[in-house]
Amino acid sequence: MFRKLRLASQAIVFLASLLLGGFANAQSSVTLFGVIDGGLLYTNKTLNAQTGANAGKQLSVIDGGSSYSQFGLIGSEDLGGGLTAKFKLESAFSIANGGIAHCNGNLFGCEAWVSLDSRYGELKGGLQFSPFFLALYESDPRGMSFFGSGGVNLVDNLFGTGIFSASSVSYKTPNLWGLQATMLYSFGGQAGDFQAGRQYAASIKYEYGGFMINAAIFDGNSGGANQTPTPTTLAAEGRTLGAAFKFGALTAKASFVNYKVAGSFNNNVYGGGLSWYVLPTLDLDGGIWVTSDRNHTANRSLLAALGASYYLSKRTTLYAQVATVNNHGAMNTGLSVNGALFSPQGTTVGATLGIRHSF
Repeated sequence: MFRKLRLASQAIVFLASLLLGGFANAQSSVTLFGVIDGGLLYTNKTLNAQTGANAGKQLSVIDGGSSYSQFGLIGSEDLGGGLTAKFKLESAFSIANGGIAHCNGNLFGCEAWVSLDSRYGELKGGLQFSPFFLALYESDPRGMSFFGSGGVNLVDNLFGTGIFSASSVSYKTPNLWGLQATMLYSFGGQAGDFQAGRQYAASIKYEYGGFMINAAIFDGNSGGANQTPTPTTLAAEGRTLGAAFKFGALTAKASFVNYKVAGSFNNNVYGGGLSWYVLPTLDLDGGIWVTSDRNHTANRSLLAALGASYYLSKRTTLYAQVATVNNHGAMNTGLSVNGALFSPQGTTVGATLGIRHSF
């Protein structure tokens, strides 16, 4: 009797050790991350929103001279068998006043998602960046800087639409011989109307050595339950084709983008430029973006920008940027996502000087 009990207790201890050992071997982590970016912005012209005329010069402190200030949590857990659970929560804020800013205007308005990643690809659900936006980022010579980049054209045309996709599900394929695709569907969330606020996007990318080529589409309907302080559900379409080639310390990028808003404009944007690491601590970049309204060809603009980033450390960077934009017709392309998103007709010149720290 006692021998049987002893054997049973040994079996229980053995099974418990296996279970506890399995839990102990499961690797998990949660990391706090963030970026604080602030600078001075100068422009020789500003747009009067009521009249469309020039309202004069400006010199102001802005948040996000090159990228938006942010903080968040990112985590993962190894579930075994090549399966990993991941999550990310990301919020943006303004160092100018300490309030919530950027992204879609909500507390975690940049990203809030959970995913399962395996050798078969990654399935993700929640608020996430659209594959269309990520493709634009990969082919922008200035890394979608908040000042003087393709990012200004994107926000100028669509605000947050095509960037932040709420209530969405996406699937990213594994990387197969340099080829990878991502597909996303966003549910509008409006009862009785599946089309209100519905969005879909897809991208495909091929990389080999220092060469990259990508393409992406976006299509979204207006309305739905996912209304946010920054508009993210305009009735809009986007198409892009981009390429990049890296040789040594120099990287060249080029892209074509079409932005179409229902009942409004239909803009083509042709962009390209270079990024050059002169030193491991000094990066110089520049780009040019030509915008033309297909509906009214008299509406056009030329945006050109140069930037320099000096890395004081792995986490702290000093930067300086200069740009000019020339608008014709009704085109109102600006210089900066913050403080100068739109500019009046004629030529506007601007500059930023700032510091960025990541943690």
